[in-house]
Amino acid sequence: MSCHDDPTAFLCHPDVLIIDPDDSVAVALRQLDPSYRIEVPQGSVTLLDTILPGHKFALKDIQEGETVIKYGHSIGIAVKTIQRGELVHTHNLTSNLEDQSYYYHSPRSSHLRSSESQTFQGYRRNNGSVGIRNDIWIIPTVGCIAHVASSLADWGNEMVRDGRFEGIDSCKALSHVHGCSQLGDDHEATVRLLASLASHPNAAGVLVIGLGCENNSLESFVSRIDPSVFDHMKTLNCQSVEDELTEGRILLAQLAAHAQTCERESIDIGQLVVATKCGGSDGFSGITANVLVGLFSDWLVAHGGSAILSEIPEMFGTETILFDRCANVEVYRRLKAVINKQKRHFISHGQPIHENPSPGNKEGGITTLEEKSLGCIRKGGTSTIIDIIDYGKCVTKKGLGILEGPGNDMISITAMAASHAHLVLFTTGRGTPLGTVIPCIKISSNSQLADKKPNWIDFDAGTVLNEGPQPVLQDLIEMIKDVASKRILTNNEHNGFEHIAILKDGVTL
Repeated sequence: MSCHDDPTAFLCHPDVLIIDPDDSVAVALRQLDPSYRIEVPQGSVTLLDTILPGHKFALKDIQEGETVIKYGHSIGIAVKTIQRGELVHTHNLTSNLEDQSYYYHSPRSSHLRSSESQTFQGYRRNNGSVGIRNDIWIIPTVGCIAHVASSLADWGNEMVRDGRFEGIDSCKALSHVHGCSQLGDDHEATVRLLASLASHPNAAGVLVIGLGCENNSLESFVSRIDPSVFDHMKTLNCQSVEDELTEGRILLAQLAAHAQTCERESIDIGQLVVATKCGGSDGFSGITANVLVGLFSDWLVAHGGSAILSEIPEMFGTETILFDRCANVEVYRRLKAVINKQKRHFISHGQPIHENPSPGNKEGGITTLEEKSLGCIRKGGTSTIIDIIDYGKCVTKKGLGILEGPGNDMISITAMAASHAHLVLFTTGRGTPLGTVIPCIKISSNSQLADKKPNWIDFDAGTVLNEGPQPVLQDLIEMIKDVASKRILTNNEHNGFEHIAILKDGVTL
């Protein structure tokens, strides 16, 4: 591994990585066989087991009940004595997370600013917001008419391909199964999220369609949408017309005529809002891809932009690290409330908070939730946390914000779109094709995945192992500006993987 200007590793070796000087485990960068020997600051280590890429081995003897350290922090406790050179994984390491913890705030701020001017080509909307796509979005108020929305989007995209909707990037149906038979906070969360999506600046036109008898009625829903987008929004109540498809096509044509007046212009990079997500993580995610995304987050914040970190359940075990980065006591209190709310949600359903790493995570070398969380939060870089964004609400402040939302990929990236992120940086070690209604740049943690799945992966962060993060960061910055300017499309856009999923937490009538 290249160690030049690499802030992410204590010891770099072609075969082995030690992330922090306090770590009691090292990570294999390739398959290492028993009897392999390496000299490290802790002394000579001879392997006792086969260590697969991304997996861990002990740098010293670790006693039963002793804390195991990676990233400079605890990733769990040994359930039995672990010998120096032994594989450290699910058979001898377990989570040490508690259901509820007592926290304190010891702030450490980071203020990065750059005077360098950077721009991309985007759309400036009449209300002052900025978009990176010139789409028409079709939003059904209820799942009963999801197919109507899809049929209208199909017709609209035919018009785009035929050139009759010239200047329109695409028509998207934001189909879902909710909007009726919901009550209380569950219904409110659905309405709030859909209303935020309706005012997203990537949409140059919005068609809201209702059925006519749903809980989320057209009239009440429209009242929740930001009125500054009404100049490019139309509504259709399906029960009130004879042929909803014919009427919908007329309205889409009107929206297209408005959207065709929009033109790209040079816009400061500080107007960009970028969300960060990881899914299908492996043992390299916290070493390559997430580190790279964290460096970009810091770069964007330094240039006046907004970065978003989410996946609250994948922050369990790293709370105090994040609390110390909160800008003030109010932000700390709000973050603590969001994390404890998620923990109570697990407990109320009789579930342990640490049952998170998936089978794929474990196969890729991640053992405990603490280990997964420590890798996850690296996507947020080192910037000060300036805001906590409620699920279904929009970003309102420049800098690094934490968005309330689960780790589930589809629900999470939908919430990111609703927060008005322009695009998502989605890191993965195992691979996934999914996407949402905003561009998702898929970033692989290892080059093998990038080579195997070029139709899924947009950017290979595995090159960090050979080149170091800083040179690769410059390539990522250029790709993000190209995607924002639509000089290139992401794979999820090419493949049509553009869906939404809404968090449901309530009774169904």
